[in-house]
Amino acid sequence: MSRRRSLRRLLVLVLALALVAGGIYTAVYFVQRSETLVSERCTATAGNRTAELAPDQAVYAALITAVAVRRGLPPRAASIALATAMQESKLRNIEHGDQAGPDSRGLFQQRPSQGWGTEAQIMNPYYAVNAFYDALVKIPGYETLDITDAAQQVQRSAHPQAYAQHEDLGRAFASGLTGQTPEAVQCTLRSAAAAGDAATVASELDLAYGGVDAEEAEGALVVEAAGTQAWSIAQWAVANAKELAVTQVDVAGRTWRRSSRDGWQESGAPEGQVRITVRQDDGGS
Repeated sequence: MSRRRSLRRLLVLVLALALVAGGIYTAVYFVQRSETLVSERCTATAGNRTAELAPDQAVYAALITAVAVRRGLPPRAASIALATAMQESKLRNIEHGDQAGPDSRGLFQQRPSQGWGTEAQIMNPYYAVNAFYDALVKIPGYETLDITDAAQQVQRSAHPQAYAQHEDLGRAFASGLTGQTPEAVQCTLRSAAAAGDAATVASELDLAYGGVDAEEAEGALVVEAAGTQAWSIAQWAVANAKELAVTQVDVAGRTWRRSSRDGWQESGAPEGQVRITVRQDDGGS
């Protein structure tokens, strides 16, 4: 009798363990499946304009806008540059041209044969963006021109009217990424695949904005900034979240979390700083 009772207990234990294991497997499968189904994208909403970019496009949009901020240019300059790059390259640093310009390269499809620089220079996004702005600021009254007119005077395109179709995109992302519209930019992303590095974030931030006051603190980068600059940097971090394994951004009483699908949320984030948290080795979100 004792032996039968022990056998029954053993069978019950085995069955219980099997159910637990099955439940764990189902939960893991569900999480993995949910991650796979996430449609990664970044959006910007400013006023009645909403635009969408893929995460890799958003990285270049953030760079283009950050350089405008660094140079003290108005948001209009960033709007023009974004619309231009979207038309010329779909906001990607491409290594080839087209029939209209077989030697054109990079974000703005600039051509060595037209004096934009060497191919290696043009393929450097930082060089290309500054070269575009160098040409743009030489146009008298560019700030008040239609985006199509301003872009055409820089690019000399065979299809000058094509820039107009990207005006809403340029204005929405420029408004958010310059910090003029807080909470405009948010990204829906899967969990970070690998750990991030606050030092790398600091390096990229310095390349984009130049001379920012930042220090590393417990897996995060804390940047001293306020007002529109703080919101510009915060939304730059969101736009770069996929590439830099950013999991959370805190600024001026608001927080963006990679694990959430609800955008910017109210928080206790202090004024006067931006905190950019990256995934650590012990897990992601």
